[in-house]
Amino acid sequence: MGSLTVRRGSVVRLALLAVLWGSSFMWIKVGLRGFTPMQVVFLRVSLAAGLLLLICWIRGLRLPREPIVWVHFAVAAIVGNVVPFFLFGVGERSVDSGLAGILNATTPLWTVVVALLARTERVMPAPRAAGLLLGFAGTLVIFAPWRSGGTGTVSGAAACLTAAALYGVLFVYVGRFLTGRDLAPTVLSAGQLTAATVLSALVLPVGWQAPHLRPDAVGSVAVLGLLGTGVAYILNYRLITDDGPTVASTVTYLIPVVALLFGVALLGESLSLRVLGGMAVVLAGVGLVRRGAGRPPDLAALPPTQVGAAIQDDGPGPQKSQRSVRGLPPR
Repeated sequence: MGSLTVRRGSVVRLALLAVLWGSSFMWIKVGLRGFTPMQVVFLRVSLAAGLLLLICWIRGLRLPREPIVWVHFAVAAIVGNVVPFFLFGVGERSVDSGLAGILNATTPLWTVVVALLARTERVMPAPRAAGLLLGFAGTLVIFAPWRSGGTGTVSGAAACLTAAALYGVLFVYVGRFLTGRDLAPTVLSAGQLTAATVLSALVLPVGWQAPHLRPDAVGSVAVLGLLGTGVAYILNYRLITDDGPTVASTVTYLIPVVALLFGVALLGESLSLRVLGGMAVVLAGVGLVRRGAGRPPDLAALPPTQVGAAIQDDGPGPQKSQRSVRGLPPR
């Protein structure tokens, strides 16, 4: 009975997490009705940071004081929050939220490419290489350059794809410079999102436009920040600690499906067989990339603002535990 209860609880948490992260692309789309992309970024990260800082205070967790750690937080915030969140906002001005969610699913593919370039991965097994080729072939099907389409749609999709590539940079960077510092996952994410709040506030005045405080836009951004970023982090960490990173990483395959369903059902977006086929090919490529790793799923399987949650607080031997969960090669 106990194991059955755990399985049911895991399924519920996984489903909630998929809904929160998958629907975030819809909330971005609606939020853009009243706010600029950078305003959406600032509100999103500030709400999430406030929630996580509150949790740190309740749990008696302190943020690090070393300047070098905050430098790394700032870099992680730039490549993992401010710039990609902004690019998704820019992209969703001209592409459907469902398509943005599908392109976001290419993150694990980009992570492998960045890891190879950064030489944190030195071996490319055949299944992983096949997965990369298959995944990027699916992306090509989604873009469909042989079709005549508007320049805005192509540039919007390119912005979303660039954001996914930056997430790949984030995972490799955090794995190298932050997660080995024995910081609690909540502290890692709170620090990164706090840095993102400060940085986005600094660039917020550039090209300032007065927001339109429409109820739907305000509500969407609030949900995006508090639930889609803040609460989702808590669910993700609970999944990892209770059920392991393998279970938690399966959300990677659910996010684009949920994003597509929300966009079609609630925003009236179109659904083409070509995009569906491209999504299936991308996810098949992601599956091969993970299977070809030959070890536990790495941070590429986890969404970008929750990389710190891949660390398990399991008592003695934290460095051994952290590296085994992240699946990173030994230093």
